Amino acid sequence: MPPEQDRFPGVVEVVVEIPRGSRNKYEWDEAARVFRLDRVLSSAVFYNFDYGFVAGTRGGDGDHTDALLIIDEPTFTGCHVWGRPIGGLEMRDEHGEDFKVLCVAVGDPNQAHIERLDQVRPHRLVEIEHFFETYKLLESKETEVLGWRDRDRAREILVADRARHVREGHDPDQPYAVDHSEAAGR
Repeated sequence: MPPEQDRFPGVVEVVVEIPRGSRNKYEWDEAARVFRLDRVLSSAVFYNFDYGFVAGTRGGDGDHTDALLIIDEPTFTGCHVWGRPIGGLEMRDEHGEDFKVLCVAVGDPNQAHIERLDQVRPHRLVEIEHFFETYKLLESKETEVLGWRDRDRAREILVADRARHVREGHDPDQPYAVDHSEAAGR
């Protein structure tokens, strides 16, 4: 096991679904164990960060905990990146509460100095908020951005979501855990 795995929630394994610069919304299909194109964004916006989920977690909405990854160059769908949580964006959408953990890539020296939200360029945070306020507008879906939360709150969410994942019987060290009874139709 890599030493980073032992540093949760200070370091998390982010699985990238959508690389920075894309308008394609890819999602991990847990039952089929593949990434699928969910849709192409209908608004004239693009992801200005890598987007994915934190491996070994389960959010209140039933999906893995969402993760935003600040990185200078886009990675690719399916890439695993060690990320350091620095805060999170609290939101609501058509499915209810939706917390997105903001991370910086451990392997990106340009982000190595960032430990907290107040060390991120303020305009970058505004751009991210704007993205989430507008990306579903032309789909007649509403989102409500409630604001940024600090690193401690992000870590609390991660610990709770890891515990939920374990309570479901999943091994937290298996990022793509599948409930085989559901997958088999039982």
